[in-house]
Amino acid sequence: MIVGEKDEVQVEACFQYFDGYSERLFSFVNNINTKEGGTHVAGFRGALTKCINRYASDDIVPKNLRAKLGGDDVREGITCVISVRVPNPQFEGQTKTKLGNSEVKAVVESICTDKLSAYLEEHPQEAKKILAKAIDALRAREAARKAKELSRKKSSGLDLMMAGKLAECQAKDPAQREIFIVEGDSAGGSAKQGRDRSIQAILPLRGKIMNVEKARFDRVLSSEEIKQVIAALGTGIGKDEFELDKLRYHKIIIMTDADVDGAHIRTLLLTFFYRQMTPLVENGHIYIGQPPLYRLGRGKKEQFFTDEESFNRYLFTQAGEQMRVMADGGEPIIQDELIKLLQKLSGYQRLIDYLARINLGLDLVNFLLASQVNSADQFEDESLVRRLKEGVANRGLTVSQPRNCHWKPSCYEFDAAIRDKAHMVVTVGPQIPLIPEYRQCLALYPAISAYLQTGFSIESGDKTIAVDNWQQLISMVKSETFKGSTLQRYKGLGEMNPEQLWETTMNPEKRRLLQVTINDAVQADDIFTTLMGDKVEPRREFIQNHALEVSELDI
Repeated sequence: MIVGEKDEVQVEACFQYFDGYSERLFSFVNNINTKEGGTHVAGFRGALTKCINRYASDDIVPKNLRAKLGGDDVREGITCVISVRVPNPQFEGQTKTKLGNSEVKAVVESICTDKLSAYLEEHPQEAKKILAKAIDALRAREAARKAKELSRKKSSGLDLMMAGKLAECQAKDPAQREIFIVEGDSAGGSAKQGRDRSIQAILPLRGKIMNVEKARFDRVLSSEEIKQVIAALGTGIGKDEFELDKLRYHKIIIMTDADVDGAHIRTLLLTFFYRQMTPLVENGHIYIGQPPLYRLGRGKKEQFFTDEESFNRYLFTQAGEQMRVMADGGEPIIQDELIKLLQKLSGYQRLIDYLARINLGLDLVNFLLASQVNSADQFEDESLVRRLKEGVANRGLTVSQPRNCHWKPSCYEFDAAIRDKAHMVVTVGPQIPLIPEYRQCLALYPAISAYLQTGFSIESGDKTIAVDNWQQLISMVKSETFKGSTLQRYKGLGEMNPEQLWETTMNPEKRRLLQVTINDAVQADDIFTTLMGDKVEPRREFIQNHALEVSELDI
């Protein structure tokens, strides 16, 4: 905290450095927010730069960098509040939010220089940390300058760097051009052969790029893959060097495999674009390609599906046209009614499969749903919990005595374990109705409850097939509908031939693209910092808090 007064000008300033890269400065004159700054801000910035340069020594700052250490470097990652009281303030600018009194600059600079110099001398450890951060910023700025020079090199330099990598398109207008950033040479080969050469460029990357959230800027720019992306896009990189009007492609499409590695590469690329080329995201230039997950072939015809849900929807639609189903003792279920039932039962199966992984088995879930367990508050009723315990015990599970819930003392809970499998324990308590998948089961249950404890008969063509339960019903319907077809599940883009890749993922008339936007910049910044940063504890806490909300899990 800096406090001082001189020539009737009162000065208050405080600042703190954080791990980020931006400068956050808030300034006030007589309690008026001077958004455009002014002479008081110039005075503080001048004092900070002067003091840190004066404190720098050869053992901390390399000689070749000392002369280059500037104001932007010493202010990187600073959060600062400056407030001055001036007897006769003069404001400039259209909005009158910029201080123009020339004498205030000298007063603020003098007071801040004295206070800062004393602080740096008395706190050498903190001073060295500030200097180290400033040197990192300087190195990053130098790296950005070199990157800008690299991106501005004409065809000879670009061609030399991209030899064997970038497959350029023919169009000259950036608004018509698009570039696919693909995973690996195999996928790159298929994409190069299948593309529309007039408007589509292909850039294959080898392996996973660097996690830019954990790396210093100059190290980021030492990555060959990142250099290739920078050179291909042509915008330069960095806060002061990025030029959006130099962008060579108005659609930048990330196209990776439909597996965990592909998702990781996609996340790393998104982190890079969000942190280092934010205007590309803000202006809607970043897209995610949607390659198919399944190929269904029948004779010479083939169909592609991007996810499990669309594949099942197709199979159930076919079943609705070819079959009719009867629950034991019930009326025939046909066409649209059958399609809706199969979709709901299939969705219930997916939810049950997930809940089983956290030891909430099918029989237990069905019992809790039938017992109308739908709120955490219900577990405040000890008699209800005891009735639940008796019902669970009657289903072959070993249960403990009800006890107070450890995280909500006003509630009760008990443990249930499959006999002879003591490690498969689930706590039946107020947390269960809060599980997103369980709540989805609650929403489905009224429509499917009549079909969960009965057998079925399937009439398909001239035959009738009997099945014991709803799970066998789903399996048999898929099997019968699937007859005469071949199914291929794609794990990599390289598994598709060029024609298939064009038809499913690259053809502008048929493809599906997801545009990457920033609806909430503050939340997006926090998510990237949490998930991709170098601090493990916030990431572990995030995963623990949101693990049960996962909708797509590849294990």
